[in-house]
Amino acid sequence: MQTPTNEMYHIKTNAPGADGSLPLTDQMLRHSPSGDLFGLSQNVGMGWSPNQLLGKEVLLLSTQGGLKSENGDPIALGYHTGHWEVDLLMKEAADEVTKAKGMPFAAYVSDPCDGRTQGTDGMFDSFPYRNDAAIVYRRLIRSLPTRKAVIGIATCDKGLPAMMIALSAMHELPTVIVPGGVTLPPLYGEDAGKIQTIGARYSNDELTLKEASELGCRACATSGGGCQFLGTAATAQVVGEALGLSVPHSALAPSGQDIWKEMARQSARAVMYMENTGLKTKDILTDASIRNAMVVHAAFGGSTNLLLHIPAIAHAAKLRTPTIEDWIEVNRQTPRLVSVLPNGPDYHPTIRAYLAGGVPEVMLHLREANLLDLSVLTVTGKTLGENLDWWEDSERRQRMKERLYEADGIKPEEVIMTPKQAKNRGMSSTITFPVGNIAPEGSIIKSTSIDPEVLSSDGIYYHKNAAKIYSSERAAIAAIKNNEVEKGDIMVVSGCGPLGTGMEETYQLTSALKHLSYGKYVTLITDARFSGVSTGACVGHIGPEGLAGGPIGKLRDGDVIEIRIDTNKLEGTLHFLGTGDVELTPEEGAKVLNERATNPAIKPAETLPDDTRLWAALQNVSGGTWNGSVYDVDRIIKVLEAGEAALAQRKTE
Repeated sequence: MQTPTNEMYHIKTNAPGADGSLPLTDQMLRHSPSGDLFGLSQNVGMGWSPNQLLGKEVLLLSTQGGLKSENGDPIALGYHTGHWEVDLLMKEAADEVTKAKGMPFAAYVSDPCDGRTQGTDGMFDSFPYRNDAAIVYRRLIRSLPTRKAVIGIATCDKGLPAMMIALSAMHELPTVIVPGGVTLPPLYGEDAGKIQTIGARYSNDELTLKEASELGCRACATSGGGCQFLGTAATAQVVGEALGLSVPHSALAPSGQDIWKEMARQSARAVMYMENTGLKTKDILTDASIRNAMVVHAAFGGSTNLLLHIPAIAHAAKLRTPTIEDWIEVNRQTPRLVSVLPNGPDYHPTIRAYLAGGVPEVMLHLREANLLDLSVLTVTGKTLGENLDWWEDSERRQRMKERLYEADGIKPEEVIMTPKQAKNRGMSSTITFPVGNIAPEGSIIKSTSIDPEVLSSDGIYYHKNAAKIYSSERAAIAAIKNNEVEKGDIMVVSGCGPLGTGMEETYQLTSALKHLSYGKYVTLITDARFSGVSTGACVGHIGPEGLAGGPIGKLRDGDVIEIRIDTNKLEGTLHFLGTGDVELTPEEGAKVLNERATNPAIKPAETLPDDTRLWAALQNVSGGTWNGSVYDVDRIIKVLEAGEAALAQRKTE
């Protein structure tokens, strides 16, 4: 034990306090809540000047994680690059608020990394975290009663959706979302999506130990920002801007760079303008802005996880929740225009989408196709139409495109295309919603990401074979690593919805199938969800989930399954057709499944936390995943009251 110095024992027992006096008035002392008055004492106690105490208070919330020295070196690591540098955005925004004679406050709720928890029990907390964090953000906002506006700074898969949900519930406050940007790809190597398959590829002798070690070392080429592909993190940034909650051309900015910092300053100016002019969140978020976000999501080919988050944002804003029919309609009407990782056809990193013009550039094409409501207001105080008019003739637009060609030799129209160019490249709309006797409530497949080599000339994916059933994601990835999965297999991973695992993300599986040589010939179906970077013939979100009595939980090894996906018409079916040589019709198969018991191997994960079990139960009575896995408080209370009444009645019998 280190010997203490004498100075360590020179302990002070009092201090003089701040110089000056609080700017109190007779009116304040007689009528203000004691909390408001004590807050002023707290503010000067933290070092704020007494003569600046009456500025408008702006709360900055962020997902910051980790601890850095003054020169940026790590003292304690965060969970991921996405929240490692957002403290810099906080500082830029706070300085801008101070310049405007405001008082910035800062609070933090850090977030997990889905990549870090892939294949671990940590994934059981991933999706439920979103609801929990949104609750804490809302409590923090309400716990500063004197705040006049809120700036939310977040980047990644769950932290940014949680922030958007929380701020969407602040109907009477001005709020702005500042997306935390993206990390850059390595000069030589693999992106942060593909690199997550090194274990599977090494196990299948498709990568050496030296290659895996070196590629893994440089995949995250800069220290801040979300991953370089259009996964959930990047898609959430795109959706935040499309909703009008972020300033124009803010999504996908390169973390740490000057243009990224300027975005934070612009956002602070925007929220101060909103407060000064009386513009509130409820003026920005409308049914029309929700639909605009769905359209932009389809045009980008975004992560299917946003089908869980956009309905939750709408619910928090007290707007109409999009239905599966709404999603189908939007995806059939909207052309996919953006060629990026993981969808292609060319695998550009997200920084190139930003330089090609990002969200406003895509919106220009959507405006021409008459797919957007241009009258919606945005945090700039202007309508979407006015913002797009500015963007079309802006110096910024021209300079971005020039920089893309200077830096990477890429023409902007190779990344963000017109509908005609996209059609000529064979780019189809993003998502298909297969139904059938295995998925009577529906399912999701990112049909853009099915390998073209396994599609027919008219865009049909067809696969029929006996199923291999796995009761956990862990068992399925072990089968892949042990060479038990073969070309032509249909893998069924059941019991992994909210009730089984908290609806874990199965990117271990989808990424392995994407990057293994035989993976394009394997179909995966599951009641779990996928990472936004997932690709391939992977059908997820199957409802009802296996542990809620869904047909997927009744399947057995050897059951014949037929999958048909029309990637042009965005139609699909997912049917059980019997076992053995006697083939059943879909209707006959439905009857057999209805009479079967749930596969006894399908059960909740043994290590599923009680926190997640509670989340699963609450979201289940609130409408489940197709309603955004929200907490419908009125519905929950109604169910609890009915349950209490039933228990009371039982006691009297």
